[in-house]
Amino acid sequence: MSDAGPQDFTRDLVRWSATLAGIARTGLGFTQSLYERERFEEVLHVAADIAAAADDALEIRREREHFVQEWMDNIGEGVPGYITPKVAVGAVVGNDNGEILLVQRAESGVWLYPTGWADIGYSPAEVAIKEVLEETGIVCEPVQLLGVIDGQRMGFSKFGMYMLLFHCAAVGGELVAHPLETRDVGWFGPDDLPWPTAGAQWWGPMAFGAINGDRPVATFDPPRAPVWRGEPPTG
Repeated sequence: MSDAGPQDFTRDLVRWSATLAGIARTGLGFTQSLYERERFEEVLHVAADIAAAADDALEIRREREHFVQEWMDNIGEGVPGYITPKVAVGAVVGNDNGEILLVQRAESGVWLYPTGWADIGYSPAEVAIKEVLEETGIVCEPVQLLGVIDGQRMGFSKFGMYMLLFHCAAVGGELVAHPLETRDVGWFGPDDLPWPTAGAQWWGPMAFGAINGDRPVATFDPPRAPVWRGEPPTG
């Protein structure tokens, strides 16, 4: 008997829906068979039912056809049609006082380290530098990769998203909040984080350890066993 609560089950529904939709959309991007297209479109409708059930549990209640149309509108051909997780880059920036740089998101009011979607033409470390400068006015240099995180698994996102988290050191600039993306920016110690700060229970020790001179081994999400329910055991 599983001890997972309703929130965990809803998170599973979101993951199952996104996975099925990704498989179906990738298939639609590659197949030339009318029969296969019909089957993949049917899978999209099943995925939409699951997504709608998850939204019902969260009291959002969007129509099933909304999901199907949204997915169908974003199908490419061949390799561009292969559905993969989006990639975000986050930056844990520290100063000489052992403080971390946080931004307050404009849309939610939640505090978090600077983050942004990976841009084509930039390396991940370059994205980290760019996002920090744009969101806070601080110039920084990357020190090390702290981890690769599955944002959907951690509950940060309803869709597939990986985050590359870097530790960076501040080397210049002045605090200036981005007029559109952030409400506020600031430096904070481990005992005076603003409310609400997202996810500090898991990234806080790692982040402040790195800021204070630790060089932790890059972390990643351990594989689940089994990854999917009903999967036969190995070995």
